[in-house]
Amino acid sequence: MADFYKILGVEKGASDEEIKKAYRKLAHKYHPDKAGGDEEKFKEINEAYQVLSDKTKRAQYDQFGQTFNGAGGGGAGRGFNGFSGFDFGGFSQGGFSGFSGAGGWEDVFSDVFGGGRSRARQQDVGRDIQTDVEITFEEMVKGVKKDLHLYKNVRCDVCDGTGGAPGAKEETCKECGGSGRVRKTVRTILGTIAQEMVCDKCMGKGKTFSEKCNKCKGEGVHKSETKISVSIPAGIDNGQTISIRSEGEAGKNGAPSGDLFVTVHVRNHSKFKREEDNIISQENISFSQAVLGDKIEVETIDGKIMMKIPAGTQSGEIFRIKNAGIPHLRGGGRGHHLVKVNVIIPRKISRREKELITELGRGT
Repeated sequence: MADFYKILGVEKGASDEEIKKAYRKLAHKYHPDKAGGDEEKFKEINEAYQVLSDKTKRAQYDQFGQTFNGAGGGGAGRGFNGFSGFDFGGFSQGGFSGFSGAGGWEDVFSDVFGGGRSRARQQDVGRDIQTDVEITFEEMVKGVKKDLHLYKNVRCDVCDGTGGAPGAKEETCKECGGSGRVRKTVRTILGTIAQEMVCDKCMGKGKTFSEKCNKCKGEGVHKSETKISVSIPAGIDNGQTISIRSEGEAGKNGAPSGDLFVTVHVRNHSKFKREEDNIISQENISFSQAVLGDKIEVETIDGKIMMKIPAGTQSGEIFRIKNAGIPHLRGGGRGHHLVKVNVIIPRKISRREKELITELGRGT
């Protein structure tokens, strides 16, 4: 049986965040559209994530996965919806008891023998795409739109995703008679079972075309470079991922498209740092400014301002500029800009300066 935890490289007790982080890293590494990508490995990683990221499926996997394995059964093809490649010999060793409480017999056999429209449609659903985008610190604070160029499956512009050649006659499927389903018998250790399945000729649509589209070869999709404009909200944090529904690869035979996941990387700033929704910076002032007080020019993300330094300011003191920080990603308002003041002590001073400081130390 496939070990989904091992595939993602996490422990069985891993948190949801650890599982998500491991998936993003591996999906980025093995994505087929990237140099050195591996389509089969990418599918395996997605399959593992689909189960472990879903609390219900993960609980079922944790509870029944080892029962299947101990009984000699094969791995789950699509979480707990497919069971493709299941070794039915495992039932003879008592593994079947693992189904108690997992659902009705009809549901179990419908999944095992491929019945049900959903399984065939899942095979046609477009793949999810994961990609990365880099933005500046300023763009993170203000929000920005970025154009992404992706090479992916798109809906065929010749047949509009139908799979039929222009002008081709749409016909009732001869295999299923237009029902989209066929009845087959499957032999198991429990005997021969009649099972209704999705028609593999029309993929459950009940219709076929007299001639397939030449451009997409009847699949309704083809590879093409596409530009997608992504709105990155103000306040997004480094490493956060934006999910864009239906902007992944187009599904075959009119099936739904996958989703697009964009991981945002924020470039370091030469002066500013982020701490939650606050901006942190430092300013140097002279000894006399610290003692006597002054106004200094401070650079903020919104431009330069004048900030008051009170007399007697100590080195390391932090001054707050209200509502000049990073916008809250959820909800209104902004964080603050925190300015740490460093008092610079001169290494060399004149004789007159030395006399004045000496007098100051005496309190005269």
